[in-house]
Amino acid sequence: MQIGIDLGATKIEYVLLDNNNKEISRDRIRTPPNYENTILELANIVKKFDQDNEKFNVGICHPGAIDKTTGLIKNAHNSKWLNKKNLIKDLKKKISNNILTENDANCFCLSEAFDGSASHYETVFGIILGSGCGGGLVINKRIISGANGLGGEWSLNQMPIENVGNLKSDKVLDFSNRIEGYLSGKSIEKRFYEIYKREISAKEIFELYRKKDKNSQLFINEYKENLSRSLVLIITTIDPDAIVFGGGISNEIDFIDDIKNKTSEFINEPNLKTVFLKPKYGDASGVRGAAILSRQNSI
Repeated sequence: MQIGIDLGATKIEYVLLDNNNKEISRDRIRTPPNYENTILELANIVKKFDQDNEKFNVGICHPGAIDKTTGLIKNAHNSKWLNKKNLIKDLKKKISNNILTENDANCFCLSEAFDGSASHYETVFGIILGSGCGGGLVINKRIISGANGLGGEWSLNQMPIENVGNLKSDKVLDFSNRIEGYLSGKSIEKRFYEIYKREISAKEIFELYRKKDKNSQLFINEYKENLSRSLVLIITTIDPDAIVFGGGISNEIDFIDDIKNKTSEFINEPNLKTVFLKPKYGDASGVRGAAILSRQNSI
């Protein structure tokens, strides 16, 4: 059996899987407000499942990536308190289990590629559209994290639209024009307010869109365009067999066929073979992927 833990900014979800991927137990708690207590909670979760004669492997998914030189977490934008921390080293002071850590979007993608909606495909790209954005790449059911731990982080690219940011040759890239700045839940709310002076949630914007509200329809139609443009980068670089859409914003998207058609038009590939999928395991995919990771890479 394997323990999977999804360490988020506001909640910690954890699961115990048997060797056939059946859930033995799953629960969640609120993420403590500081790093030290988070380490204690993670250790307590593991101890809860350990047996007298067996210590299970532990997989932890989290925002950001691991610097392969230092072992420190970097780019955890929604959990900044994790940055420059060595999660494995600090947790090892409390427990003696084998521990592996990985980016949360990578674990989401692993779960769906392993036995989820994309299990029949070789090259799978997983997209998280939530309060932030993330991406993961899995080939032959193995995570490809890359030399810098940035494999799959397509949302860090500039949005491929004309005159974005009015960049000049002597100016560094304007990170506000990253893909995440157009597609994440936070950016949706910010941009909607800037245009229409209405401070409402991303979920409410999508609800108004479905109710045929004119402004919301214009706004979400532009969102479709931006999402499709961003997918061009993935397909023309990696050309995956399947793209799986996860996260809270993805739950609101009921127009995947529209996105595929628009992406196909941008690429000028009328017979686009890439399959666009919703996840089989939904919000539980990240924590399941962490458990599967711990099995695949047991020390």
